[in-house]
Amino acid sequence: MSPKDTIPVREGEELDLNIIEDLIRQHISGLSDAPLEVEQFFLGSSNLTYQLRIGDWEAVLRRPPHGPVAPKAHDMEREYNILKEINPHFPVAPKPYFFYPNEEGGKPFFVMERKKGIVLDSNMPEDIELSEQTCRSISQTMVDHLVKLHEIDYTQTNLNEMTKPEGFLERQVHGWINRYEQSKTDHIAGVDELTRWMANHIPKTQESTIIHYDYKLNNIMFDEDDLTKLIGLFDWEMTTVGDPLADLGVAMSYWQESSDSELLKKGLGNEPITTRPGFMTREEFIEAYAKKSGRDVTDMNFYQTFAYFKLAVICQQIYYRWKKGQTQDQRFSKLNLFVENLIEYALYSLERKV
Repeated sequence: MSPKDTIPVREGEELDLNIIEDLIRQHISGLSDAPLEVEQFFLGSSNLTYQLRIGDWEAVLRRPPHGPVAPKAHDMEREYNILKEINPHFPVAPKPYFFYPNEEGGKPFFVMERKKGIVLDSNMPEDIELSEQTCRSISQTMVDHLVKLHEIDYTQTNLNEMTKPEGFLERQVHGWINRYEQSKTDHIAGVDELTRWMANHIPKTQESTIIHYDYKLNNIMFDEDDLTKLIGLFDWEMTTVGDPLADLGVAMSYWQESSDSELLKKGLGNEPITTRPGFMTREEFIEAYAKKSGRDVTDMNFYQTFAYFKLAVICQQIYYRWKKGQTQDQRFSKLNLFVENLIEYALYSLERKV
């Protein structure tokens, strides 16, 4: 049985159940007369995610956080349309059911398929045993699915019209620098040096592919009866068409090793399971990706450095919302320390391959 991953809805983050139940019954046929029940997923720190249940039927609702959000961030309609295009080609992406713009003054949301399995992270049940061979197989499975996603011909989907591959990496570097400036709360030493280096060392993109852009273990679900079988990949809000090595860089910014400095471990919070024996190192993961995809990974130092900066900005945006009182989630109260450590580690990574 899958571990429980929901809690009662947090105060201040309630939903209008009448509107939601009416919409569900309009779009989903064959439901029982049971009332709508809602709980909230306790993981995740960006969008708000809820479990919906009517009798035996279950689904997931995603909506933006409360308060003002960064421009183009938390675009529920875009994420819904992304899933519509990707799910037929990559079924580990949840199937979307419907989108609701909520133009009456609330936040837009969409409802999608509920997948059940095991998410392997530091919060997983203690009774789950991971052998070294299983950890190795999980690593390879993640490599394989990342390559598989990058192999989808995006020109055969409507993603060709929804995205702009040309100039992707340049826009990303300058865009995340601007996002940092817009959400800045305290001065952090070294940011100017880091941003100058990134702006002056942008590599040429080899090719453009669909990229998830938040590919990490706690966005992935495995079969509870076979922990090497990947059955779900979540959080598609950053998905676009762009440089696949940027996607790999982001994945590696979350991939911690047992030999990593304490600086990195503090920057990413709780020590993840990738530090356990059997998991690939970042170098091994990158080599496995290069072997399976055939791509040149010579410039991965840039992509990883940029990924650490991008992760720092994401944390900074969340901390900014907490400091402005737009969320009451106390998990975010010390994210500024994570931001400082990630910026420092990004600077450190300029001098070495990480």
